[in-house]
Amino acid sequence: MKRGVKIGVWAGAVFVIGLLGAVYWLLANTMPIGTGHAAKTICSNVFISQRDPQQVFTEDIAPVHMLFAPIRFSVDRDEKSVTSTALGIFKTKAVFRPGCGCTVVKRTTEPDLRRQQFMQTGPRVFDHRANDLPWPRGNGGPASPLPAGVDAEKLKAAMDAAFAEADGARLRKTRAVAVVYDGQLIAERYAPGFDASMPLLGWSMSKSVTNALVGILVKAGKLQLQTPAPVAEWPPGDPRSKITLDQLLRMSGGLEFNEAYAPFSDAVSMFYDSYDFAAYAAAKPLEAEPGARWHYSSGTANIVARIVRRAAETQDRNYFDFLYRELFDKIGMHSAVFEPDPSGTFVGSSYVFATARDWARFGLLYLQDGVWFGERVLPEGWVAYTTTPTPKAPLGEYGALFWLNAGSGKNRDQCKWPRVPRDAYYASGFQEQKVIVIPSRNVVLVRLGNTTVRSAWSDEDFVTNVLAALPDEKI
Repeated sequence: MKRGVKIGVWAGAVFVIGLLGAVYWLLANTMPIGTGHAAKTICSNVFISQRDPQQVFTEDIAPVHMLFAPIRFSVDRDEKSVTSTALGIFKTKAVFRPGCGCTVVKRTTEPDLRRQQFMQTGPRVFDHRANDLPWPRGNGGPASPLPAGVDAEKLKAAMDAAFAEADGARLRKTRAVAVVYDGQLIAERYAPGFDASMPLLGWSMSKSVTNALVGILVKAGKLQLQTPAPVAEWPPGDPRSKITLDQLLRMSGGLEFNEAYAPFSDAVSMFYDSYDFAAYAAAKPLEAEPGARWHYSSGTANIVARIVRRAAETQDRNYFDFLYRELFDKIGMHSAVFEPDPSGTFVGSSYVFATARDWARFGLLYLQDGVWFGERVLPEGWVAYTTTPTPKAPLGEYGALFWLNAGSGKNRDQCKWPRVPRDAYYASGFQEQKVIVIPSRNVVLVRLGNTTVRSAWSDEDFVTNVLAALPDEKI
């Protein structure tokens, strides 16, 4: 063989080896995202929502990204875990624990996860006699007769529209809708396979639940908004040590964080390759002075969640007792489950499950200025603080872990939903999860679904359709 041919053969071999190495490197950094998401999603929906695992994979996982196509999974109902694999090489396991849902086994061991003691040590006990009472004190269905002034035909039409599928290429996939007017549940509907007793994931609506927990701790004097946030990774002298809790709640801390949901992004690395989500986000450098810009970040919400945990642990060794006693059980959100990361901190950015009725209870708490049947749960002025636009949010669209319809200036086209009252504010999550509060119309709306094509669902149409059926109240 001539020397030139030999060199060509070797060069080709080196190229092929390098290409194979690059392909493996890419797979090693992407497939664990798919297996992690699949294991966690199936685990939570099987053991919290009691859904069929194959249905979960087909409806909730496979359509999201082509990355999930080669994934296979197995469910162990005895040990309450789900294992997902890809290409026979990559494997991820998620485990269920009563009271706190599912967690991916990442940078720890399954025995260590199961030994964690941050959750309640015993079963939660409720007064089941409340099932005979009207919502929200009990689990009674929609009010009958409807309150005065409610147009039953228009209300039915609004519900029909929320579930209608006019475009097969852009499916809405609405799963649950609840309408609360004047403190009463006046309408609800569920897609086939879903019902009033099924907890569903709120995704980033969890951020708004984290807002409530901060408010409770502020009321108790355990947290202060305008002082530097207590974050161990930011010692005195570190430029990040100037970030206040208020700035974190308003997504104005200035930390670098890539919220994109794609391989190598911060959000994906945090959720599927981290032990302590807050530590991952807190390690990020500043890319703007604290308070100088608004930048939406799930990492920031998880820093807040760990702050909540540390403050709660000063009074509750098993701090999940605090979450349930001071918020969920106090307002009757008995279905709620707040899932933790592997370190044991609840994932304040993303992982609350609750029924549509319980999500509506959460919205009603805010509509009632943080008061629940005469008891002040959130501090006085907390809702006003929460719904005050963040200075650097360009369209006045964000408050403190809640989205706003406030807009900027007098031009209504500059707000998120021009046809919706400007005082509307809402919790919002991936795939169009919503809890919408409209004080001027005395309304709370809940929509839960699986909308993978964003343009398939219009919040503005949903809200205006419902409001057309209600009395035209003003502030």
